[in-house]
Amino acid sequence: MKILKKVALAGLALAISGGTMLTSCNGSGSGSKADSSASASGEDNTIMGAGSSFDNPLFSKMFSEYNKANGLKVNYQSIGSGGGIKGLTDKTVDFGASDAPLSDDQAKAMTGPAVHIPVTAGAVVLSYNLPDMKDTLKLSPDVLAGMFLGDIKKWNDPKIQAINKGVKLPSTDIVIAHRADASGTSNIFTTYLTKINKDWETKVGKGSSVNWPVGLGGKGNEGVAGTIKQTPGAIGYIELAYAIQNSMAYAKMQNKAGIFIAPSIGSVTAAANIDIPADGKVSLTNTEAADGYPISGLSWVILYQEQKYNNRSADKVSKMVKLLQWMIHDGQQYSGALNYAPLSAKAVAVGDALLKTVTYDGKPVLQ
Repeated sequence: MKILKKVALAGLALAISGGTMLTSCNGSGSGSKADSSASASGEDNTIMGAGSSFDNPLFSKMFSEYNKANGLKVNYQSIGSGGGIKGLTDKTVDFGASDAPLSDDQAKAMTGPAVHIPVTAGAVVLSYNLPDMKDTLKLSPDVLAGMFLGDIKKWNDPKIQAINKGVKLPSTDIVIAHRADASGTSNIFTTYLTKINKDWETKVGKGSSVNWPVGLGGKGNEGVAGTIKQTPGAIGYIELAYAIQNSMAYAKMQNKAGIFIAPSIGSVTAAANIDIPADGKVSLTNTEAADGYPISGLSWVILYQEQKYNNRSADKVSKMVKLLQWMIHDGQQYSGALNYAPLSAKAVAVGDALLKTVTYDGKPVLQ
């Protein structure tokens, strides 16, 4: 029990840290009632956003740089994709960020049509805590699914050993770390598992929130990372930037072509080199690209298409849409250093077209 308490406290501390990072970086207050109160007091220079912890490191940099150049403040709360979608649904934030498109039920809960603007692409990596292992772990689709289903319980299981020849694996119990909150990162990960394993598809399925067969839950990428770091024998899924920033080991994944691929900007770019539909919504998992990392995903900023609501001013809406336009163009220069893949030209074109559909009182915001 003491160990579990320490793990929970460590994950909570990291989650709180990640959730406040952008607020402190951009000088905004801690309020969550975004829009009507801001407009009513004339504070049209602060944009409120919430959602994806997958996006958190990149957004922190983007919003800080945009603030320096334009003076616009962005108060972004890293509370998970599900939280961001709820905030948008309730109209307590100006935009939500999610690593999963709106489900049919989520779209129906909105008070009007929403648009999905692709903002970045990244990798969901399998990070592990094996202190004595010097080699990079390799995982196949079936082994990964077996671990998360609870069928493979020990690190020296013959199935893991068979794809890690010559590597001394410990007899340590495998401890699964997963998200406890509704999460687009979970959606990317479980969508992948559903594509590659029938047992997972029938027993668990895909979604931002699922009934995990085994493991410990952590809030946000930060919470899962904290659990992994504090628990010898743990393995969990987190965003690549979190693994690198926290000096955490992560595995090579065998892709559809049978090649063990390390997650990187290049392997995510390869996975994302596909046609993007007009609505911007597409899955990158289990890519056909021989050099593509198989657990890659796009992330979106989601906003209402019609922006005149809750006493919002046209000026504030214009500033937000111009911010989003900057994010998918000039803001992409900050992707590589933080281990995100810059948007493809096709994704940027789709994003531009979608931003032109955003209206205020029925008139396009971008002229």
